Amino acid sequence: MGIDAVLEDRPSASQRIREVPSHPDTVPLAIDDLTVAYQSKPVLWDIDLDIPEGKLVGIVGPNGAGKSTLIKACLDLVPKASGRVKVYGKAYSENRSLVGYVPQRESVDWDYPVSALDVVTMGTYGRIGLFNPVRKKHREEAMQALEHVGIGHLAKRQISQLSGGQQQRVFLARALAQDAKLYFMDEPFAAVDAATEQAIVGLLHELKEQGKTVLVVHHDLASVSQYFDWVVLLNMRVVNAGPTEEVFTRENLKATYGGKLALLDEAGQALRDSLR
Repeated sequence: MGIDAVLEDRPSASQRIREVPSHPDTVPLAIDDLTVAYQSKPVLWDIDLDIPEGKLVGIVGPNGAGKSTLIKACLDLVPKASGRVKVYGKAYSENRSLVGYVPQRESVDWDYPVSALDVVTMGTYGRIGLFNPVRKKHREEAMQALEHVGIGHLAKRQISQLSGGQQQRVFLARALAQDAKLYFMDEPFAAVDAATEQAIVGLLHELKEQGKTVLVVHHDLASVSQYFDWVVLLNMRVVNAGPTEEVFTRENLKATYGGKLALLDEAGQALRDSLR
């Protein structure tokens, strides 16, 4: 779908000066000068970003822009070339219990011999503690989470026997069971049926009403304004970030979805220079 078909003709936000974030310790997520590179090839370059509390945040950009890598770098799943990430003022490793994560469905080994209830119960481990037993109340909490997303009747089903939409709901239930303050969701709407998509949207709004902060990697430009109240436009760098009604404009989208090669060349040369 073209940009003109997605956006209303509203004033551009290009005149708005984006100040360098101050990275206060009170924000859910503060990213300072983050660069991620694979074999000296930059994937993310010089990311500076503060995410305010209680927002539904869409991370939007073209394929290869580094959206999933940004989430994984925040969760220490990929190494950083430089920079730092703080979750409520501390390193992720120190505040891991405050974070929930819904990975891309394609990245999960669905043949692993566990039931839907087992997967959701894993979401309680951060609160239980590594060496403490899973008790009845924890499994009851997991069951409630499965019922909340509409698949309580599938609790004993092996995860490989579930449909794609049902598998996604299992991971949403696990995120609920984590009872986190900050959530990362990597393409939760990808390849799901309409009913699951609406269930996800409903869950996002529930989390927001509870004061949670949710970051979602998202591809469908047509639904950005409907689903998110804050948006990060990413193309290896942060092109712009802020309230959706201010940032999600035709001009900013053109800047986000064009010029990737120029950015890649510039960042690649700078990275090579820094390694000399």
